Amino acid sequence: MEATYLRIRIAGAGDAEMIADLARRTFYESFAAVNTEENMRIYLEEQYTREKAMAEVVAPGRIYILAYLGDEVAGYASLREAEPPRGLEGEKTIEIGQLYAEQRLIGKGVGAFLMQACLDIAKERGRDWVWLGVWTQNHRAKAFYSKWGFEPFGEHIFFVGLDAQTDWWMRKRL
Repeated sequence: MEATYLRIRIAGAGDAEMIADLARRTFYESFAAVNTEENMRIYLEEQYTREKAMAEVVAPGRIYILAYLGDEVAGYASLREAEPPRGLEGEKTIEIGQLYAEQRLIGKGVGAFLMQACLDIAKERGRDWVWLGVWTQNHRAKAFYSKWGFEPFGEHIFFVGLDAQTDWWMRKRL
């Protein structure tokens, strides 16, 4: 019997459709139970369409990382070179835009594996800080990021459909 192992690879343009479907599915699975059906519909059909998700995969300044458990896609993360929020101006930064594991694989180390890959890539690119946004009501994610040394340093509004949700900005010095 072959051992199951985690591995990662950097995604390319040929992965755009698969990543778009994975991104939309994992978002839905993560947040449908705590948002209205209408707000989830608006988000997925208007704000984060499949076409928009596919375009993000190949956008300049974006890096997508795929995690595999054996031969199965287990999750993904994305890094984005973007203007950082207040509190990191003038610093060499990169944003973790997304970090999701398949729901059925949460607890198998996929998130930690992806986080380490994000931090390694940030260091390779000479960044001093990594930052991200996380919904204040996503207690599991906040605990995960805190465990990795991320600290809150501000907040912003993120719309899921018509619902204005408060996200924390969190940062980690590399």
